[in-house]
Amino acid sequence: MRLQGIIGSVIMAVGGMCPLMRIPIIGSWNYFDIDQRLAIAFYVLVIIGLIGAFANKAGLIKLAGWGGIVLVLITLAGIYFKAHDSFSFLHFKKLINIGAGMVKLKWGWYVIAAGTFILITVRKPKVALANDVVEVK
Repeated sequence: MRLQGIIGSVIMAVGGMCPLMRIPIIGSWNYFDIDQRLAIAFYVLVIIGLIGAFANKAGLIKLAGWGGIVLVLITLAGIYFKAHDSFSFLHFKKLINIGAGMVKLKWGWYVIAAGTFILITVRKPKVALANDVVEVK
């Protein structure tokens, strides 16, 4: 559980620094380029996952994983609506969709998804009771 929590949190942290979206002329953006408040909230969840891993708290690790998924969904919705809002000065819906279609999502989202998947699959370790005797032949 501890190693799985550490690996999942580190993968999530690396995913936040990977390119998440590409805007023509401007270039690739990571989480801090998209929105600093969302990035800080994202990295707070990464730290919560690490604290849960070092404290052997499976519930805290899962909370960080589910929180990361929710935050990613909020960010993706924000990117979609912001891209469509940025081209709202155009009066034709087709031109708005063409302009918003120039904003491309990159591979960093897959890295974040892998890290959150690792975090939400953490299980509590099974504890053997003192009365259980295992015979070894």
